[in-house]
Amino acid sequence: MDNFIVSARKYRPAKFATVVGQSSITNTLKNAIVNQQIAQAFLFTGPRGVGKTTCARIMAKTINCRNLGADGEACDVCESCQSFNKSASFNIYELDAASNNSVDDIRVLVDQVRIPPQDGKYKVYIIDEVHMLSQAAFNAFLKTLEEPPPYAKFILATTEKHKILPTILSRCQIFDFRRISTEDIAHHLAWVASEEHVEAEPDALHIIAQKADGGLRDALSMFDQLVSYAGNVLTYKQVIENLNVLDHDYYFKVTHHILRGDISQTLLLLNEVIDNGFDGQHFVTGHGQHLRNLLVSQDKETLRLMETSANIRNQYLEQAGMCNAAFLLKALEINNQCDINYKISTNKRLHLEIALMQMCRLANPDGYSPVVSAPPVAQEPPVKPIAPKPVATEPAPPPVTAEPSAAPEKPMAAEPKANYQAQNQPNVAAAPAPPVKTSYSGINIGGLINPSSAPAAAGVSEGNAQDEEVLPADRQDFTQADLERVWEPMAAKIGKDLPNLYHSLVCRKPILDEGYKIIVTVDNKIQSDEIFTRRPEILNILRTGFRNWGITLETIISDRPVESRKPYTDQDKFDSMAAENPSLTTLKNQLNLDIEM
Repeated sequence: MDNFIVSARKYRPAKFATVVGQSSITNTLKNAIVNQQIAQAFLFTGPRGVGKTTCARIMAKTINCRNLGADGEACDVCESCQSFNKSASFNIYELDAASNNSVDDIRVLVDQVRIPPQDGKYKVYIIDEVHMLSQAAFNAFLKTLEEPPPYAKFILATTEKHKILPTILSRCQIFDFRRISTEDIAHHLAWVASEEHVEAEPDALHIIAQKADGGLRDALSMFDQLVSYAGNVLTYKQVIENLNVLDHDYYFKVTHHILRGDISQTLLLLNEVIDNGFDGQHFVTGHGQHLRNLLVSQDKETLRLMETSANIRNQYLEQAGMCNAAFLLKALEINNQCDINYKISTNKRLHLEIALMQMCRLANPDGYSPVVSAPPVAQEPPVKPIAPKPVATEPAPPPVTAEPSAAPEKPMAAEPKANYQAQNQPNVAAAPAPPVKTSYSGINIGGLINPSSAPAAAGVSEGNAQDEEVLPADRQDFTQADLERVWEPMAAKIGKDLPNLYHSLVCRKPILDEGYKIIVTVDNKIQSDEIFTRRPEILNILRTGFRNWGITLETIISDRPVESRKPYTDQDKFDSMAAENPSLTTLKNQLNLDIEM
């Protein structure tokens, strides 16, 4: 049985033209060889598996070729090329700096540089992972790298250029290798599949290319693994199962549920993803990429930024037509915040579910409803108000005919109240409903004032006064006197353990302005900030007590003195004490003291 050779070695490029995804670098190197403008040192830097060492070997082979082509490619026929292809060339030396990083290793290399080539024109030294050299080794290598013999060429390769000394960088021509695009990797995998007689679906090859993250060597390694698993037929389903990749369909489905505002289905789909063994961070990253692709798909100019197959690109175009840019931008922001805070979150699943629910409410603020459409309100027949039952001893009142324009907007809300009154007072003649209360002299704000002090409505006993009140409205009216009556008890409750806050609230009377705005005047910004911190609690008490959810609170800082104002700040306290005892001021000035209570 023949020895198996992995695809990364079997199909390793042997010429510049076969290098994948680095055309700008290969063209520059070929032109330098053709024009005989070869520098003494090169630095190839970039991510793993993008062709750095491969290009270094091809260049070493090409500059020693005896029958160099007009296009700058090696002939692959001469003795030098044949010895290189068999890894038997004496003019090419490869050094792994990860395991040969000492000063002695560099001294041996420098000694070899002094010996000219016995066969060929150049001696090429390829130093891989050069950033692993020690500080002393770099220093020992400096002079040789700057002024080597004319027959010596150095090619340094590294994935971490920032770890190399600036003095080394300044002596090299630097070539930055970029990540190989998904399309280039997919095309190369398709060629390898055809050479290996493997039938592979285009979507499957695109998934491999995306998983490789710009590294062709990683893509070829995954391809070999999948062929061993699937045989000569490689499908999309087999790839996502073997590589543990979330299917695109999951992201399309979850986005579809989000656009409908269907929180329940969104959470169920997330549960299915987690049950399949996928990490939540992986889902967040993939969903963010999905939203980004939807945003990119909305413009023909940016459509080329998508790194997907044609089939999946059509699905993106279809779903992108259901979204607007504003929603996608906000959803991306929510997803990004979820991604940032995911690792530090204690309950990671809840953190992810909250982000998805926020997206659902963003897409559909009214919430998901299975009803496609509802009949308009104008088409509903008016509901007649239910008249109270007549008493047997008295003639029944004539029915009241309501004008169409005077029909209540919400008649169903008034019916239970009429029925409740008729059923609980069977022996009393039906009386007109009591008017809406506008005076809150006996209002009960958080249990601060005894509700028994409220006057009973006409015709209603004191015990049933609470039952006979009208249903609360959004904006019940109240007066300045009502506000002043409840303000001090409210301040006492809020400032129970904060005497300074209590003083800030009661030092001046609150003012009821237009639009139910309550203005509180304070002496300084410290008091204003204290009130602001308790503002939600104050508004909750007032809005609930007055049954008016339109109440707002505003603070104004004033320098006007307040009669019998209690000292608040340290300066106020000192001034109050100094007014009673002026000698304190003299003592402070003589001893140069600061005011600190």
